[in-house]
Amino acid sequence: MRRKTGLVIGACVALALAGTASAVALTGNGDSPVGIWHEAPAVPRTPVAAQGKAPAATTSPTTGAPRPEASDRVEKARVSPSAPAPSRQASAAAEPGRIKNRPLESATATGRQRVGELLPVRKVLEYLTGPKQEKFHYPGASYVKLHFDRLDMLPGDYLTVSNPAKTESYRYEATEDPRWAMSITGDTAVVTMHRAANPLGLGDLLGNLGVGVDRVAKGYKRSPAAPGREESVCGADTSSDAVCYQSADPVAYTKSKAIARLLINGTELCTGWRVGPNNRMITNNHCLTSTGEAYDTEVWFNYQCAKCGGMDVFKPTKVWGDKVIATDKTLDFTLFTVDGFAAIEKFGYLTLDTARPARGQELYVPQHPAGEPTRIAGAKGEKAGNCAVENPDYTGYAPHSDVSYYCDTAGGSSGSPVLSRRTNKVVALHHFGGCPNSGVRGDLLAAKLRTYL
Repeated sequence: MRRKTGLVIGACVALALAGTASAVALTGNGDSPVGIWHEAPAVPRTPVAAQGKAPAATTSPTTGAPRPEASDRVEKARVSPSAPAPSRQASAAAEPGRIKNRPLESATATGRQRVGELLPVRKVLEYLTGPKQEKFHYPGASYVKLHFDRLDMLPGDYLTVSNPAKTESYRYEATEDPRWAMSITGDTAVVTMHRAANPLGLGDLLGNLGVGVDRVAKGYKRSPAAPGREESVCGADTSSDAVCYQSADPVAYTKSKAIARLLINGTELCTGWRVGPNNRMITNNHCLTSTGEAYDTEVWFNYQCAKCGGMDVFKPTKVWGDKVIATDKTLDFTLFTVDGFAAIEKFGYLTLDTARPARGQELYVPQHPAGEPTRIAGAKGEKAGNCAVENPDYTGYAPHSDVSYYCDTAGGSSGSPVLSRRTNKVVALHHFGGCPNSGVRGDLLAAKLRTYL
């Protein structure tokens, strides 16, 4: 069953949209500061090593069948792998054994940055005897996200999940499938059952109906302290808030609008971005592999600071992930769509470069390191420093598959685009830290994904 979700938004909240036939979407009036962001507690930037060389990908077509519950969806769309074309002799860093010690940009064994925790709960809103409203309050949480194991309601009845002020609110209809609700910004989510007119009291006799919440994901408490930035910051951290580039480097700032913060399964994070003009998003395979995972992933666009060096943030536009179209372990990519594409078209898209980058070519990397609002590593001219191609013939999960560089990244940067300053096209899909950091070559991805874009 597809989502049946509506929403209401206001100031100081996150904007969201679920693009379904029954959804109601109210958009904001452009970019304006709506809230405060605080940095996450200190976390190592690259604490988890890749668990050996990835196996070759397998192939299967993507089906258009109705989506069952995530736990039952086992399809994983694959494009057939092809070995990257060999170029020149790989460097010493390309030894097969070295891959075991190269860290994915993550903080968990799944390859994703953890930004929250999952809590078991048991709250029920019964038709006959239960409360019609429940509050889920976790002091200091950056967001609260509920999972429903039951949404049994009569026709005309519906559920809302909102913040206490009701400036951020999402509507849900009855469904047979357990599902996640969209996250609520802040530390409190309020669930309210809305009953249709019941003049004869017949609905009250249906005590087997009701709504159940069995899990809550809450974002880690934020503090103004800067997070630890160790292994993948190669020297002094020269990355800056994206908005810092708005006047000094407007092209880079505009390109950064096409990236998104991916909140996966309620507690884990990667970066993704729009590739091409159609409904296509790309991230790493170690972040996302199946339609089931995409279906439970929130995709946040415009999660940016409103002022350079400030703490105010724009309200992000949130949509749900939808279908995985293609994914490959060796080239570490997943191509997927979103549900509610019309809401994110205005943020633009990026294009894969079909040419190999040259050694020394200047780069920049828009990203969501450690879950932060968008930052960009690599500025124009001398400030670009080490954000340049170090080796265009580097080994990732396969010989010659990667481009290496010393651009500053962090856990959560997995899936970020690495752009050439000369062409403003994507020359790599970032996935490894470790100084040098590296990404899968854009020209290999362009050849692999040509028919999908």
